[in-house]
Amino acid sequence: MSHSRRNHRTSAYEKNRSASTARVTRGAYVYGNTAREIEITRELEEPRRQPRPQVRKNRERARHMSAGYVLFLAAALCAAALILVNYIQLQAELTNLTKSVAAKESELNSLRIANDEEYNRILNSINLEEVKRIAISELGMTYAEEGQIITYTNEGRDYMRRVTDGSH
Repeated sequence: MSHSRRNHRTSAYEKNRSASTARVTRGAYVYGNTAREIEITRELEEPRRQPRPQVRKNRERARHMSAGYVLFLAAALCAAALILVNYIQLQAELTNLTKSVAAKESELNSLRIANDEEYNRILNSINLEEVKRIAISELGMTYAEEGQIITYTNEGRDYMRRVTDGSH
């Protein structure tokens, strides 16, 4: 039996060698205007080797999917779809919130600018000399004298309350 295998290997080797020499001559430059006959028919006529039965069973098993596997794939596809839809919704919500925050910040800045302008306008419109004149002449106010000023110490509180005896 080993002798027949060796002959088979030798004939296969010679067949591959003759095919490779044919390929070499095909690549060479051909003089003349006629095309040479290509030996494709011999390659088509050679019978294909049939795979072993176990290999054929494995290939058939790989082609067909079981119901459990199909259900698993369907569940995985649904889970992936739900996750992706949720992710896209969260991205859209984040974009809307970012736009809203930007609009609120813009509104805050414009209100701050308007407030600062109004404050500066009020400060510039106050004439302190006129206020002093009205306080002294019309309201009868006077500057405090030396004995009227009393200092208080704040003992860690945020505010101070003065209680008078009511004689003033």
